[in-house]
Amino acid sequence: MRDAAINLRARPVQRDLIDHAAKVLGKNRSDFMLEAACDRARSVLLDQVFFNLDDARFQSFVQMLDAPVAPNVALERLMAVRPVWQAA
Repeated sequence: MRDAAINLRARPVQRDLIDHAAKVLGKNRSDFMLEAACDRARSVLLDQVFFNLDDARFQSFVQMLDAPVAPNVALERLMAVRPVWQAA
């Protein structure tokens, strides 16, 4: 059960856009906005990861980042495929 209110003001054109998108997904405005806001919040927080490492582990981490990439046949095959949206 939801028990915390979140209020905001929007321009009519913004409200109409949100309502239209919510309707397309079969959701109401509140559910649509809450889901969209939570998705964005997760994305922002995932970009803010903090690594707390001692000197030895940090050097090991840096060495892994700087090491040459191992060959990956599956990735090479995937990258060789022309996307359907590009002209032949």
